[in-house]
Amino acid sequence: MTSIGASEKATQNRVIKLFTEELGYTYLGDWKDRDGNSNVEDELLIKHLLAVGYNHAQIQKAIYALKTEAHNPQRGLMENNQRVYELLRYGVQVKEEAGKATETVHLIDWDTPENNDFSIAEEVTLKGKHERRPDLVIYLNGIAIVVIELKNSRVGVGDGIRQLISNQKPEFNEWFFTTSQLLLAGNDSEGLRYGTTLIPEKFYLTWKEV
Repeated sequence: MTSIGASEKATQNRVIKLFTEELGYTYLGDWKDRDGNSNVEDELLIKHLLAVGYNHAQIQKAIYALKTEAHNPQRGLMENNQRVYELLRYGVQVKEEAGKATETVHLIDWDTPENNDFSIAEEVTLKGKHERRPDLVIYLNGIAIVVIELKNSRVGVGDGIRQLISNQKPEFNEWFFTTSQLLLAGNDSEGLRYGTTLIPEKFYLTWKEV
């Protein structure tokens, strides 16, 4: 990252430009005032699964299974996140009706990455006991897998990390992070740090490009 002293919004715009213009991600828009922001965006996921050949019955059962694992009230964030990872990695076992064979609906095409739909949204307002608004969220086939907090160069990256950590608490928006696989915080002066669900601040690592 460059341009030390740039505002947080300028940094955010530059990151969006990187993802959309250089990496080919779809820009979903500013979701500050959008109702119903979710970690599983049905419309995007259905569109992807239809495009790769699954039928509506298979898709509805797969999405139901994904949401059931993501939002199981009998488990904590960590276990729900682990169950979701298994579905993302290995697919969802569905049976359309009794007597039919069980089939696997793959939510992500790991073998051919270009068959997936990559998109990014900014200012994603999360409703809950206390409203929060992550700067950027990356969606893979409509599933929120990366959350990014950006700060201006006068504010330490640690503030962004602590914001990510507090957002995962039950009193804030724990529910949104059940699908997250990567959490990022950065600014122009310190660069980028990365971690994952529920890890303490001291375990966030510096992003290093090869």
